[in-house]
Amino acid sequence: MRFLRTGALATLLVVAAAIAPLASATLVGVYRNPMESKGQLKQVVKLSGRSCGRSSSGHALRVVVGKRTKECSYRTPVIGRDLEIAATERLLSGTPKSLRTSTYLALNLRSGGGARYQFVVFPLQRKAQLRKVHANGTVVYLDVEKDLKQVRGLDKANELRLRAFNVTEGDEKGNCRIRAFVGGKLVSNVVDEGAGDLTGRASGFSVGSAKIARGAQASFDDVVVRVPGPF
Repeated sequence: MRFLRTGALATLLVVAAAIAPLASATLVGVYRNPMESKGQLKQVVKLSGRSCGRSSSGHALRVVVGKRTKECSYRTPVIGRDLEIAATERLLSGTPKSLRTSTYLALNLRSGGGARYQFVVFPLQRKAQLRKVHANGTVVYLDVEKDLKQVRGLDKANELRLRAFNVTEGDEKGNCRIRAFVGGKLVSNVVDEGAGDLTGRASGFSVGSAKIARGAQASFDDVVVRVPGPF
């Protein structure tokens, strides 16, 4: 699999047409960012969050949630409907103890105007949620999984992957097949019949909590975006 170089990079617009995005479809990598250089870090842009601090650990993007902020969300340069995004995410021990249990790490697809598909894991709860967030803030829980051994705790690497492909043929045509993975294990596999509700096309990741998450800290690296291949 070949990836586009991660030097100076304009926004990538991915159009996946005439493709039957089945679960077994071949995936083609279009973007990779190991977060190792200033140029690579600059490719990741804040999408939302009132107060968000960011820095480099030398091999990852480090994010600290600021005051009056519940979530800090960042996007990659890849914009498209049918995408898979993967990243290695860690909840850092610098997070205040009072926030650690409620803080989540997330991947986002079809983001725009506050709406998105979001796959979140709670490292200290070993819980995962697949959410559909509407522009008005309404959250629909498409799936909830608990007691996941693959979800790892404080300062541990969580290898997350989220895929959202529209089905282009058969009885489910027009619906969105969404799959989420932790550490290579498929933990969520659902079909959303209301795929047209989300018109955003941004892909990215975030750290946050249902309440104000001031002081929550996370790191993100090894970000990869793929599209279904026409094979």
